[in-house]
Amino acid sequence: MRTYKWQDYIDEALIKDVYPEDYQKLGEGLLELILPYISSERDKKTQYSEKDSILITYGDSIYKEGEKPLVTLKNFAEIYFKDCLSAIHLLPIYPYTSDDGFSVKDYKSIDPKLGDWEDIKAISLNFDLMLDAVINHISKESQWFKNYQNGVEPYTDFFFEKEEGFDVSQVIRPRALPLFHTYETHKGPKSLWTTFSEDQLDLNYSAYTLIIELAKVLLKYGDNGAKYIRLDAIGFAWKTSGTTCMHLPQTHKVIQLFRQLFDCCFDDVKLITETNVPHQDNISYFGNGYNEAHMVYQFPLPPLTFYTLITEDATYLLNWLSEIQPPSKETTFFNFLASHDGIGMRPMEGVLTEDEKQLMIDATLNNGGRINYKNNADGSQSAYELNINYMDALKSVDMDETTHIAKFIAAQAILISLQGVPGIYIHSLLGSWNWTEGVELSGINRRINRERLDMNQVVAELEGSGRRHQVYQKYTQLLNHRKQHKAFSPEANQEVIHVAPELFTILRKNKETILVMINIASKTVTTTNLKGYKGRNIITDERFDGNESVTVQPYEIMWIILD
Repeated sequence: MRTYKWQDYIDEALIKDVYPEDYQKLGEGLLELILPYISSERDKKTQYSEKDSILITYGDSIYKEGEKPLVTLKNFAEIYFKDCLSAIHLLPIYPYTSDDGFSVKDYKSIDPKLGDWEDIKAISLNFDLMLDAVINHISKESQWFKNYQNGVEPYTDFFFEKEEGFDVSQVIRPRALPLFHTYETHKGPKSLWTTFSEDQLDLNYSAYTLIIELAKVLLKYGDNGAKYIRLDAIGFAWKTSGTTCMHLPQTHKVIQLFRQLFDCCFDDVKLITETNVPHQDNISYFGNGYNEAHMVYQFPLPPLTFYTLITEDATYLLNWLSEIQPPSKETTFFNFLASHDGIGMRPMEGVLTEDEKQLMIDATLNNGGRINYKNNADGSQSAYELNINYMDALKSVDMDETTHIAKFIAAQAILISLQGVPGIYIHSLLGSWNWTEGVELSGINRRINRERLDMNQVVAELEGSGRRHQVYQKYTQLLNHRKQHKAFSPEANQEVIHVAPELFTILRKNKETILVMINIASKTVTTTNLKGYKGRNIITDERFDGNESVTVQPYEIMWIILD
């Protein structure tokens, strides 16, 4: 009978470096978890294609009275999303106490108000699933924290207690809230690390017993059909005195450990890191291209695209795109514009000036949005994110609805034209607008883009002729064209070409070449800088000849398959 050793599946040097005293116990604990999955015949399947596109949604973004929201979402998605989208990212679907799901009480259960694991598996029959792993922090109402308070092993090590002499002066904060809060425990009051809120306690990643418990959680998600697992706010995981406590080497090594678990347990699960930070920090989560995240969130894209559309100048966006490339065939970007959160501003550090960032802040406030601020190490505050529906963000004074929709779709066309896998927020695909009432009722700025929609009303509007119908029809038309062309595969090459400041222009190449040209301005642009480019516009089926003078209408989208 074969004797299994954990070193055959897990890099001993990796975990010995992070857990020098406990690496043997950690390795043995992980081996016990992965033994049921081990198979020498598993092949890694990390390919991506032009057919990949992911809907981002809460489990109850669409609801129907008297029906479990996950059932409603499944039925709605099979009618309206199945032909144009390949996957669904379900934002946290677990029991929670605050932060619209991101303060999880139990990682292994489905919120009964949404449904159950059988409903999750039913969705996975027609869509690949992305599940959230909200494992930087956990709710104060969780059993893990109650066990900590009561002195139950091993949970006594699961939370980060304030240490005398621990230097937090350089810690990067995403919120303008206290870093520590005090809680009663069996040993009396304890001050514990809370990056996000008093209800969300950071987990102590230096405890090897925590890693074993988190591995159980992640493997359960794989067991229940997850093809993508999103590591929420993972950059905050490790704490070391005198540092920023962001992106520390130990954090990367823990993710690499998770990657090794999935590589030997599942052949088709991809890890995605969510780190709302400047670009170089963000892409560090690719590791060497083979040992860490399969995908990273493309956080500079939402603010840069917003800036491009409000200034009517694509120069910054194109210059940035010309400098980025995924490090291997096993990695790619998770591109998005809108999400359940706001438009992050940290990725613009070193990219835009303060005056240029202020243009975005002013546009947000002028269009009914809100601003969330963060605390800086020097005691000042700065804008952390812009809270606004992406369509409302692109309003202009006296702009009629037809032009407004065209401008919004132009932004979305940039998203789905780029190298990577597009993530499309449900409120973008359905043409939603600011939910100001949600902000006013809750006092939570992010609620502005988190409205729950009555299915019957949405269906009536989609089948009508108004804004939702127009946005949905135009958006899904583009997605269906995209699926038909290998030039839009994440593996296809991407080349920036500069034609005019008002024209977003790139080439995508993979057995065919498509010239992407989008007018991001409110004026007609005529250019003679496209000589040599001839082909067919796959959107309109019209011929294109760049040897002649080319005229592009305001917010017009051209996808030219070249001869």
